[in-house]
Amino acid sequence: MNNTAVNELDKIIGERQIKTVFQPIVSLRDGEIHGFEALSRVTCPSLLSNPEQLFQTALAYNRIWDLDDLCRSTALHTIREQSSFSKNHHLFLNINPNIMKNDQFSFYFTRQYLEQFGIKPNQIVFEITERDSVTDMERFKNTILHFKSNGFRIAIDDAGAMYSGLNLITDTQPHYIKLDRRLIQGIDLGKLNFALVKGLAEFCRISNIFLIAEGVETQSELHCLMDLGVPFAQGYFLRKPAEQLHEIDDGIKKIITDFHKSKHNVFGNPSANSYIANICTPTETISMGMRVERVLDKLKADPDSIGFCVVKDGRVKGIVTKLHVTLNISGRYGFSLYQHQPIAQLMDSDFISVDYRMPINEVSKIAMSRAQEKLYDFIVVTKNDKYLGTVTIKDLLQKTTEIEVIKAKYENPLTGLPGNLVIEQKMKQYLLEKKTFGILYLDINHFKEYNDVYGFENGDRVIKLLADILVSYLPLGQFVGHVGGDDFVAILNSEDLHYYCEQVSNEFQRKVLHHYSPQDLEKGYIIAENRLGITEKFSIVSVSIAGIYSQCLNGTNMIELTEKLARLKKKSKRQKESNYLLIEM
Repeated sequence: MNNTAVNELDKIIGERQIKTVFQPIVSLRDGEIHGFEALSRVTCPSLLSNPEQLFQTALAYNRIWDLDDLCRSTALHTIREQSSFSKNHHLFLNINPNIMKNDQFSFYFTRQYLEQFGIKPNQIVFEITERDSVTDMERFKNTILHFKSNGFRIAIDDAGAMYSGLNLITDTQPHYIKLDRRLIQGIDLGKLNFALVKGLAEFCRISNIFLIAEGVETQSELHCLMDLGVPFAQGYFLRKPAEQLHEIDDGIKKIITDFHKSKHNVFGNPSANSYIANICTPTETISMGMRVERVLDKLKADPDSIGFCVVKDGRVKGIVTKLHVTLNISGRYGFSLYQHQPIAQLMDSDFISVDYRMPINEVSKIAMSRAQEKLYDFIVVTKNDKYLGTVTIKDLLQKTTEIEVIKAKYENPLTGLPGNLVIEQKMKQYLLEKKTFGILYLDINHFKEYNDVYGFENGDRVIKLLADILVSYLPLGQFVGHVGGDDFVAILNSEDLHYYCEQVSNEFQRKVLHHYSPQDLEKGYIIAENRLGITEKFSIVSVSIAGIYSQCLNGTNMIELTEKLARLKKKSKRQKESNYLLIEM
């Protein structure tokens, strides 16, 4: 860097030539805004207009404190003027870890300081970027603990951008992990980044950490992230950064909500039973100031009590269980020492708290990953971070078992789609009700040969790819099931059939190319043995679709319907110009 850049940096800081733009962080469960990331932009013509270059220059020339302070204060002053920033929103602030551990920062960035902006500590999320090295990890860990104890939240930003991320995650135990946008680009194409994000999503579920995907730019990437269970995302597809706070467009919300309705669709209705709120029970809460002696009396008076949530201003600060209290007051002087103390002195602040919309199976994974001594503690359920109720381990295990039994009976284990039993029931239902509908039978051309060359694991990935595409383009209230192998059935309204076939066929043809080697793609074929054991060339796999539709399939029974579909399937595979064949009855 030369003196010109330094002079421009000093000018930007001295003249406060910085503005804040906000990009929403969106819930991938319902499309609502979870919070906003504050992003800094230079307001004057400058060689340092690129934010990354701006901060690198400030770091190199010892101006990082001044620049960081300017950006942060500008963000807070700007958000104060935004009436649409509510108490349920979070403000994500980027901060250099070496600034954060500075005593001066800890001294002034307090609850009292935030009051002038109308913000509480639990609304602030410090984004610590993985790109910035931490020079004194022990001191930094103590700083993180200090801010956590005061209600602030921590996020690791750009996870996956550098190699130190896992150490930083384990050292800080953050509330959020933000995935670097390079891990998100092309995730829908089934590349290595898909496997990495899938693993991180599972890790975060077990660790009770919220995962945020950055840089979402296409609907297909969004669908893939929702399918992996990533709870939050941001990116240009959802909403570009802007100086004013904006709601998410209704079209984006519809994409998110429709995806989940389709995902949980068996008979055209979403399954509300899969969410933890379904088995949540409102239980008695106590205040932080209640004396230990009084809490013990309440526990003794109700032998069936699971314990209490300690609540302040509607938020759960800790939990009290019989075992926890008994262990703490046991001993020669335990009761005498604590009986007149407030329960806040004894409550357990290390407890599991989950959002009411979290799926039951995810809650079960989190609960079962706890240490042995906490394995049977009840689980706290919240709505908008406020206390809603509790779930006992007994109720959780019973419901989880019930769901797993239903899944084993009705769902295909590879794709999670309804299996043969449900498909048959669905077809009978439509025939009996004499509904207007069309039925499609889909499979993959040359799948056996692909499987022989690339192996079962890659074959399963291609089947899963088709299943995901079938679900993502399925109109709301329609049905898709997995017969087995590479065979699927879809039942739709007649007017949706042609569009659905075209979209599924085109999307599969585009994405399946990423499941071939560069050499085979260049040739345009693979060499394998056919069913007679003769070696020949086979083109890139494609979707074959046979369909029947009518204003009313009147008088047709199940046997006739399946026989007609079987004949059409063979005929559709012989077609050269189209991948699908629809016959009106």
